[in-house]
Amino acid sequence: MFARSPVLNQSSPTEFFFRVLTTVPEFQALLFLLFLLLYLMILCGNTAIIWVVCTHSSLRTPMYFFLCNLAFVEISYTTVVVPLMLSNIWGAPKPIPLAGCGAQMFFFLTLGGADCFLLAIMAYDRYVAICHPLHYTLIMTQKLCAQMVACAVGLALVLSLQLTSLIFTLPFCGHRREINHFLCDVPPVLRLACADIRVHQAVLYVVGILVLTVPFLLICVSYVFIASAILRIRSSEGRRRAFSTCSSHLTVVLLQYGFCAVVYLRPQSTSSVDEDRQFALVYTFVTPLLNPLIYTLRNKDVKGALKKAISSKAASEAL
Repeated sequence: MFARSPVLNQSSPTEFFFRVLTTVPEFQALLFLLFLLLYLMILCGNTAIIWVVCTHSSLRTPMYFFLCNLAFVEISYTTVVVPLMLSNIWGAPKPIPLAGCGAQMFFFLTLGGADCFLLAIMAYDRYVAICHPLHYTLIMTQKLCAQMVACAVGLALVLSLQLTSLIFTLPFCGHRREINHFLCDVPPVLRLACADIRVHQAVLYVVGILVLTVPFLLICVSYVFIASAILRIRSSEGRRRAFSTCSSHLTVVLLQYGFCAVVYLRPQSTSSVDEDRQFALVYTFVTPLLNPLIYTLRNKDVKGALKKAISSKAASEAL
């Protein structure tokens, strides 16, 4: 447990404001509609994955179990951020209470950390499936899969709770107390503190290494073994299918880990607030949207299950 600092300074604010993305009404309406459309696409796409995996027995395998959990995390992850973001785009900036800002940061970090750990678990699943196919069902049991997901969520929860509680023991100052971001993320909130934050930055780097660097290294090791096993496949069609299965996962991994690492692991002295906001848009909107697109459009099993579900629903309505 990290040591708590003294009680908040009496001058600390009871609420914060987010900086507006634009003050031009036409651009506000355009951004509102764009982000609302992306949010609805994320909800529909990831909900479709959960629904098709839960309703089709042929998809009740470890890979789709992890994909279903990833989709649920993505829905929750964006829901923590986007509705409040939309309310601040449309109309005058609305304040967020100090407790509300802390709650948003806690859930954002928890779900973001769980997302990163799940991607590492999915890489291990692909490693076992490709490198040890004969022992796959013996290794990836239902119990082990559930335990890995529970550990991913539990570890993310503990780390985010420690980091959030440490940050919100700081005194905050400034005449406007404006967060230069669209969410209560760690770096912009730390910039408002009127105290020495070197310890807090060090803790942020440690958490960043545990959540980003360690899982990413495990994914890289997994894919080294996977690539070696794929290259030993004699059939060119077999190699193509194996690489196709893994390339979709790698696409999401590189986007998620790459942009998160830039925001959380680079020195604060070299970071740009505007760049951080742009990078945050990628892992708030792009990767949650890419997951359903990549895993459905490039996956024959999921596409087949969706087509069957749609055709059977259409047939039942026609009767």
